Amino acid sequence: MKYDFDRVIDRRGTHCTQWDYVEDRFGVPDLLPFTISDMDIPSPPAILQALEQRVKHGIFGYTRWNHREFKGAIRRWFARRFSADLDEDWIVYSPSVIYSCSKLIEMLSEEGDHIVVQTPAYDAFHPMVKASGRRWIANELRYTQGRYRIDFADLEQKLAHPKAKILLWCSPHNPTGRVWTRKELDEVVRLCRKHRVAIISDEIHMDIVYAPARHLPITEAAEGYRESVFLCTSASKTFNIPGLGGSYAILPNPDIRRRFLATMKERDGLSSASIPGTLATIEGYERGEDWVDSLVEYLHGNMKTVARFLHQHLPEFQFSIPEATYLAWIDASRLPFTGEALQDALIHRGKVAIMPGSYYGPNADSFLRMNVGCARSKVIQGLNRMKRAVDQLHRERGG
Repeated sequence: MKYDFDRVIDRRGTHCTQWDYVEDRFGVPDLLPFTISDMDIPSPPAILQALEQRVKHGIFGYTRWNHREFKGAIRRWFARRFSADLDEDWIVYSPSVIYSCSKLIEMLSEEGDHIVVQTPAYDAFHPMVKASGRRWIANELRYTQGRYRIDFADLEQKLAHPKAKILLWCSPHNPTGRVWTRKELDEVVRLCRKHRVAIISDEIHMDIVYAPARHLPITEAAEGYRESVFLCTSASKTFNIPGLGGSYAILPNPDIRRRFLATMKERDGLSSASIPGTLATIEGYERGEDWVDSLVEYLHGNMKTVARFLHQHLPEFQFSIPEATYLAWIDASRLPFTGEALQDALIHRGKVAIMPGSYYGPNADSFLRMNVGCARSKVIQGLNRMKRAVDQLHRERGG
């Protein structure tokens, strides 16, 4: 491979959430972590070189994002990767994807209104909706034969409620790794249009997609409904740069775009972009495409490694390679242990930190979410620790 994704870099001592603060979430230090969704893989050379050159300049004053270099890089990326035709005027900077979603929820609904969400769901969604004073309405995904599907009858029932104002969409879906098909997206848009419900789409995992699946931005699927569709995303997952700050949103509706920018600048004082984040987004989109293609191939190999190991050594686990993301969504429902017992064994016997499915909704209690965005040797080490923990549980149960 052109890039060395097998290289192991020690992240400890860098104030790293995943490594240095694992005790905050799991209660035990020094666990091997597969948790928060960043990668143990360095960013592409193009970004590192650009940042090094910028640091040598030595001045880091206020900067702006509303220029052709930033918005043009995004437009060209969407054109090349997704055959999407974006108007540069639709593109706005935002400090984070969750900030974008939160502000749009405030603008498009009132307290007490319903926000419809597919579950299991990204764990940051629920507290955001709750803090906004809106009602969380779950549209549970159907899980059959290792694959998740949308329950469209239930979805329409939820969207038809007079208080339903927003579908909070996740595409590709975290944590299940689904890439929604054109047919599924067309039906979602049709139902939202029928019931006059806006769509806020978190598409932060859009670039980590495994062939033959293909990501379709919601703005492309909703061509006739674009003024009620809002796409929130970032280059952070793609190039492993969340710590550099910044994201962007695609807001075709000019009134909402104006209000969003005014809120961000005048009320929240957050319109000044991060120099490293803006530069990394531009450089990644303009010069990092080959690196992304190689990364996706490597991550797919990591997923295959998980599938082979579980099949050979832990057959009670069920795992289907996802269509997207570097998050392995592992079904542990066949194990004769509770989710709490499994987590206790993973932490105290295996010394490994893997996210429990309960973080993503009550219909995911029997799952684990394992971040495999790392060197393959770490994946194998983590799987062996998982096996050690499960074997110990079986021994204790047998005794």
